[in-house]
Amino acid sequence: MKLLFSEARADYGHYIFPYAIWAFPEAGETPGDLFNQGFLPSSRDLQRFYLCRQVRIDLGKFSPSSENRRILRKGERITAKLVPRAEFDYTPEVREFFKNYADIKFGKDIMSYDRLDSLFAGKITSHVLSFADSASGAQVGTVTLYLEDALAYYYYAFYDLNYYARNLGMYMMTTAVQFFAKRNLLERMLGPDES
Repeated sequence: MKLLFSEARADYGHYIFPYAIWAFPEAGETPGDLFNQGFLPSSRDLQRFYLCRQVRIDLGKFSPSSENRRILRKGERITAKLVPRAEFDYTPEVREFFKNYADIKFGKDIMSYDRLDSLFAGKITSHVLSFADSASGAQVGTVTLYLEDALAYYYYAFYDLNYYARNLGMYMMTTAVQFFAKRNLLERMLGPDES
């Protein structure tokens, strides 16, 4: 990878920090190679990354805590399904639901329609984890993911804010960790083609 060290006048409102270390993949490198060196993507085409502190979970060592189990119990009857991005039904209604969520959670028009569309068209979203309420059949949440080998990058989450009392956002994140930890275990036991 190529590294670029930069200094700039801080503009935290636009995510410009006074010091940054950028990485650019070279021929033969995958995004996973840059993730493994502590970088996160700063472009949706996975051509520019930045070094930062981040939360990482070793899926091979994950075991749910009592708090994790409490959150998972609150989401009983909510199911998760992994869907390749190309098969995800990004309808105008789904788009509007995500935009409304983003306006409420991040601020009006922080996530424009163009930015939202690029999230579902860019390489940074290889899959989505779709959540449904099995009692009503309603889709209640979606997480955008980048998956590569044993790497699962949890990027954006959108969910029905009416499920706030059930801690749906935390449930989605905890379920994703548990889902990929089990998947990682299966691949180690069976091999990637059999799991």
